[in-house]
Amino acid sequence: MNNFVASAQRFLKNKNTITILGVIGILVLLYIGYSSQINNAVQPVSVPVALETIQPRTEITDDMVEMVDMPNISVKDNVIRSKDAVVGKYSNINSVIPAGSMFYTDTVIEKSKLPDSVFIKVKKGEVVFNFPVNMETTYGNSIFPGNKIDIYMKTGDGSDEKVMLGKLVENVEVLAIKDSAGRDVFENTSEERTPSMMIFGVPESIHSLLLKATYMDNLGVELFPIPHGGSVSTEGATEVSTQQLADYIEAHAVNIPTTTKEQTDKLKPTAVVNNNKVVLTFPKKCGTTYTCNYTMTYADTTIQPDTGNVKKTSRTLTVKGAGTLVATVIEKDGTEHILEQQINAPTTGNVANNQANNPTNNSQVGQ
Repeated sequence: MNNFVASAQRFLKNKNTITILGVIGILVLLYIGYSSQINNAVQPVSVPVALETIQPRTEITDDMVEMVDMPNISVKDNVIRSKDAVVGKYSNINSVIPAGSMFYTDTVIEKSKLPDSVFIKVKKGEVVFNFPVNMETTYGNSIFPGNKIDIYMKTGDGSDEKVMLGKLVENVEVLAIKDSAGRDVFENTSEERTPSMMIFGVPESIHSLLLKATYMDNLGVELFPIPHGGSVSTEGATEVSTQQLADYIEAHAVNIPTTTKEQTDKLKPTAVVNNNKVVLTFPKKCGTTYTCNYTMTYADTTIQPDTGNVKKTSRTLTVKGAGTLVATVIEKDGTEHILEQQINAPTTGNVANNQANNPTNNSQVGQ
């Protein structure tokens, strides 16, 4: 027993033995650490994946998603790990989510946050213009967002008016091509969409010219896009400058003057004439807040004018001939609201009756 202990002590005190044991210990630790990392990397994690290809701007429904176990090492920080965080959301405008793909935080958004990239791209100082197009004018749907185009204008039918052709707008960037339902023609890879409108931004002055030109179909005005730098045939037409086209548009445009809505003067008296009677209407508070009066002068100077102050909201006058009625409401600060109206002479029969009933020419004046 003593010999065994002595031998063990000599073995452990041997430098070579200690070195070998240290190396073995290190290798064991490395193996344990490596195995732990490998196990953690391949540990399955349940994440939602797409059962079908999901196009941009599409609502993600429950039947489009399934939970799949994926190696932990393949699931990055931007991967959505909950099915509830996907269902009911929308695919982003620039994101096609392939079948079998995981969902990422930048490809899934709330419906309220769906932007229209057209308006995001409009430059400061420009106005969006919706230019009608079709498959032919887009060269078989070969004009894409981001392309530069020129807008040409042709006018005249060749008979009553000579045909003029020229470049109206130059070097315009296409922001979007949409179909008749307002859907982006190029955002969906699984269906064919027919172009209906080309959207771009132009300065306000150019926007006005284009808008006016689109209403000149009766003059044979036609607008069409050409890829920037391209050319068109001028055979049978007179080529004109951009300024000449602009002058033509302005010369044939109808400028409708802007009318200012007349504000109603609520304190101004009103008069309703019924042959030999005039009913005057004044605002409330005559005699207290306002000073109200009227004067009826006649063209026949032998007829005495009718005048009076008013403390009521209405007054009926008897007309004795043609003349001028002036009714006034005066505010406390001196502001006047005046009605001036020409009154025609009543019929002869009514005048005779009035004179018989009013021999002293007094009108129905009272306080």
